[in-house]
Amino acid sequence: MIRSLVILLLMLLCVGGRTVTAQEAIVHDAEYYILEAQNGKRWAAEDEKLNERLAELRRKHGTPPNIVHIMWDDTAYGDVGIPAIQMVRGLKTPNLNRMAREGILFTRMYTEVGCTPSRAACMTGRHPVRNAMYNIGMLREMHGLRASEVTLAEVLGKAGYATAFHGKWHLGDIEESYAHNQGFDESFFTGYNQILSLWTRRAEQANATIGLYEDMLPEDPYKLDDTFVTKGWAMVLEGKEGEKARQWGDNSYETYLKIDKEAQRRTLEFIERNAKADKPFYVANWPMMASFMPTEKKVSTSRSLLQDGLQGNIDPFVGKLMAKLKELGIAENTLVVCMADNGPMAHNPPPGCGFAETIFRGGKGDFLEGGVRVPAQAWWPGVIDDGQLVGDIIHEADLFTTFARLAGATEGIPTDRVIDGIDQTALFLNGNTHSRRDHVFIYAGPNLGATVKGNYKRHWISSDPVGEASGIPAGFFFLPSDPREKSPMLVNLIHLKSPFNRMRLRHQLWKKKYPDQKERHGIPWTGIENATPETKALAKPPLDLKKLPFDPLEYIEHLDELPFDRSADPGLGDRK
Repeated sequence: MIRSLVILLLMLLCVGGRTVTAQEAIVHDAEYYILEAQNGKRWAAEDEKLNERLAELRRKHGTPPNIVHIMWDDTAYGDVGIPAIQMVRGLKTPNLNRMAREGILFTRMYTEVGCTPSRAACMTGRHPVRNAMYNIGMLREMHGLRASEVTLAEVLGKAGYATAFHGKWHLGDIEESYAHNQGFDESFFTGYNQILSLWTRRAEQANATIGLYEDMLPEDPYKLDDTFVTKGWAMVLEGKEGEKARQWGDNSYETYLKIDKEAQRRTLEFIERNAKADKPFYVANWPMMASFMPTEKKVSTSRSLLQDGLQGNIDPFVGKLMAKLKELGIAENTLVVCMADNGPMAHNPPPGCGFAETIFRGGKGDFLEGGVRVPAQAWWPGVIDDGQLVGDIIHEADLFTTFARLAGATEGIPTDRVIDGIDQTALFLNGNTHSRRDHVFIYAGPNLGATVKGNYKRHWISSDPVGEASGIPAGFFFLPSDPREKSPMLVNLIHLKSPFNRMRLRHQLWKKKYPDQKERHGIPWTGIENATPETKALAKPPLDLKKLPFDPLEYIEHLDELPFDRSADPGLGDRK
């Protein structure tokens, strides 16, 4: 098998008469080379025309295109962009729906199963299993994105782009993982997710969080350990590349409610500033969207967290964004992509949140379609034809490589590691049937959960344990007739057993050549200029070190040895 793979790769050094140069030597997953060997000539001809079109656009506008990426949480396919489903679900998003009508509405945008891995995939173009970003960051997680990872901001920054991140980062609480230490010129970000709204004194008062603020509670006469409950963290940080971070606001609920408004203000200001300077820009605005605590005003018919966040927060911002781009005269030189980061929190959500499955079964944490197939759309007036409904498969990691190609920045993509993202410029500019991907590997934490190939899907973590033990589980699905993956097949689709096995083996063999990294851990919330005493104390446990036979922080170096915590994203798609 290895010899065959090597021969195949040697053959691909010259595809369709096109010699692969050092600039083009991006290492993709093995499955991509199978596709390129069959479609390389057609793709090469298409690329020549795409390059001409991009060059023409650059001559017209004077700069490569600006890029805006908006990504929010936990939304089922159809909750945005499809008014009929919205009517059933009790919300309206007129601006997002108009954007979808005026551009591309994707029907097969795949993500990772949870928010941290999804954000890592977008930023690095890599499945998070490769850089160990598959754990969902929670309070005092003590891990994050490695400095050695190359982010989209770094790639575009080297090509002359101004870069900014505003909103929910959720890629770590160690210093090297901060957004402005990962290539962004400026950042305003949270290290964790919406549960920050519950790590507040108001939530403690409501028993929405129990025992976090011990000074608000009756004294426990039996308490012996004052280091068990976390006392210090930062809700929001801001910073500029090369500078120390600063905490913005405090850890109060009042600060939490201001995050999205401030992030939106900064995004619009950043766009206007760089537009006036004729400087191309890339900005990621990933909103918190909503709070787990009750809001003062209900705006959607559903009256729920998700629907109110989409209708009352994200959609108005998208409307302001579109208006600002048109006002500045740069809409025709700006690509906007809006999407969810994964499916709905369908397992054990807090009451009244409005998360629910729609067409597909499953949700956040599942390798079922409902967990990883999300609403997504792209808008680029004058470049992307309006009214497009695209049925091609695309993965969020593809945005990394596609944005780099559009920006003329592919030289910045590293060639010493696997880049799972595939250049989908042809899909964005030429539309339906022009994807260069027909497959997706879906991970459940560090474990391969399922593989999609065209309309077929195989579950590797099977709900048929008897068949799994014998090697012939009923784990095959035909998605068009079974979008909820309720009717696993064996006999009808058993001819796909070997093809799927070959895909998996190629994928695993390539991982041997490019091994997955271990998690990166460290002391959380260092490098903050105005850190609180409680946050500084995280690096100095209040203990008499002379009385300990070990270093109290030694465990940090061994955190990667812990088994994957399934409860961080409940449900792995292996339930009936």
